[in-house]
Amino acid sequence: MLKSCGKKFLLSLIGASFTCLLVLMLDQQQLKRQDDDLQNGVEVGRRALQSLQPFSGENRELSEEFTSKDQASPSLQMKSFSAYFGHLTRTKREVQPAADPGADATPSPPAEELSGKDIFIAVKTTKKFHKSRLELLMDTWISRNKEQTYIFTDGEDEELKAKIGDHAINTNCSAAHSRQALSCKMAVEYDKFIESNKKWFCHVDDDNYVNIRTLLKLLSRFPHTQDVYLGKPSLDRPIQATERLSDNKMHPVNFWFATGGAGFCISRGLALKMSPWASGGHFMNTAEKIRLPDDCTIGYIIESVLGVRLIRSNLFHSHLENLQQVSKSELHNQVTLSYGMFENKRNSVNMKGAFSIEEDPSRFRSIHCMLYPDTPWCPPGVHY
Repeated sequence: MLKSCGKKFLLSLIGASFTCLLVLMLDQQQLKRQDDDLQNGVEVGRRALQSLQPFSGENRELSEEFTSKDQASPSLQMKSFSAYFGHLTRTKREVQPAADPGADATPSPPAEELSGKDIFIAVKTTKKFHKSRLELLMDTWISRNKEQTYIFTDGEDEELKAKIGDHAINTNCSAAHSRQALSCKMAVEYDKFIESNKKWFCHVDDDNYVNIRTLLKLLSRFPHTQDVYLGKPSLDRPIQATERLSDNKMHPVNFWFATGGAGFCISRGLALKMSPWASGGHFMNTAEKIRLPDDCTIGYIIESVLGVRLIRSNLFHSHLENLQQVSKSELHNQVTLSYGMFENKRNSVNMKGAFSIEEDPSRFRSIHCMLYPDTPWCPPGVHY
């Protein structure tokens, strides 16, 4: 009987020892898996953070700090990992464009009172379009806003000077539609604005109609001393470009820009900060650095270099969008309108008026008469 009890005790002892050994092995495997997951999470976080480096130098500093802690204790790694995710959230928020300030149901009170004399409106054109495009603008919206409108062209025109005086500016830039020629004109626009001491710089093309009343209403919502960049992107994602750091060194950059074809506005506070990259001949040098046109270079300086976000506004319109979709009931609320061709079809706002499509293919005359029916050449008693 003693032998039987001894055997049972020995078997029980062996079984208990085996069970303990098995539990210890499972615990070690679980700990190893947790450690592997932690290391994988750290590595994924580091790679993701490195992918954000084009947006700011702050990201690079955080990435280096994060990498230096790779060999640290798990608690330190988790602390760095939490910091990374916090920074990732902030960076994602910074890269996304802001909401449309013109889409609010309830307009916010003005930040400051503005009048026409506070705005510098630069119209970019070329001499060959003085008759076909510029005369239409002179007859419509510019006729009421000569004091704040400046025309930047590439050739002398005595007839134009007779109409607008020294606000007709010959940039002496090339008449070609190249990125170099476009950047040359933008450089002159920027310098003339800085000299003017006005509060806001707004750039438009010679195929834009500008509703000054709505523009003033929009700009009055922002203090001109703060960093404000208003406009409408033509792309649905940030543009990807290559920044030339030296002859054989490149750096990828991503940024939003407001298309010049719809027009954009920059506060004086922000424009002054752009000076090291935009004043004098610096704008041309900056444009060559990324090898992109003038409006892209503006976005590069503001978003990529200075870290200021574009404020998107759907009140700006270019010929690159389907203008037929602009609601007739909302025409008076738009800041800029345009015309041209879209998908091989005539592209202009859809509205009735006193002028036929043949008489007014851009619809600018009809729009102007709707906004300013007291204009002498507008037919009286027309319902728009």
